[in-house]
Amino acid sequence: MEITQSSNDDVETILALYDEATALQASKGMTQWPKIDRSLIETEVDEGRQWKMMEQGQIVCVWVVAFEDPQIWGERKDEPSLFIHRIANHPLHRGQGFVGKIVHWAKALCSMEHIRFIRLDTVGYNEGLIRMYTGHGFTALEPIVLADPSGLPSHYHDGEVYLFEIDLQQRFE
Repeated sequence: MEITQSSNDDVETILALYDEATALQASKGMTQWPKIDRSLIETEVDEGRQWKMMEQGQIVCVWVVAFEDPQIWGERKDEPSLFIHRIANHPLHRGQGFVGKIVHWAKALCSMEHIRFIRLDTVGYNEGLIRMYTGHGFTALEPIVLADPSGLPSHYHDGEVYLFEIDLQQRFE
């Protein structure tokens, strides 16, 4: 298992994985991601924020990171954080604990950069995701309704946003 930054050669695969994830969300009656635009992925790749997990030469999982997320995290926006967004697994590799591997990777990155929090969110109540995230060490915070979702993807415009974080403060004390 290898984790590296995605490259421009990966854009088609990334888009296909996001399409597969959206189809899975639809099949389960969950809030769905909007169609992910190629230019967004290309920008994230160029900025070094799009990541991939490789197994035997195949991309099995992708995600994007950010170091700020003010519209979603509001008054907590200035706390040093790594935000993880859009985790998508290859359909043939679901259920293999990739979120745990991402958390392990994120903890190492945060330790090197002295970042206090690993954070992520999901839109709409999803008991399975909540159980998975909390099972990997995230604390579920109170759900929120965004005051101003303008400029965010369309799925943020409807319903509650569930916030999760791992506080790594004890690692720096």
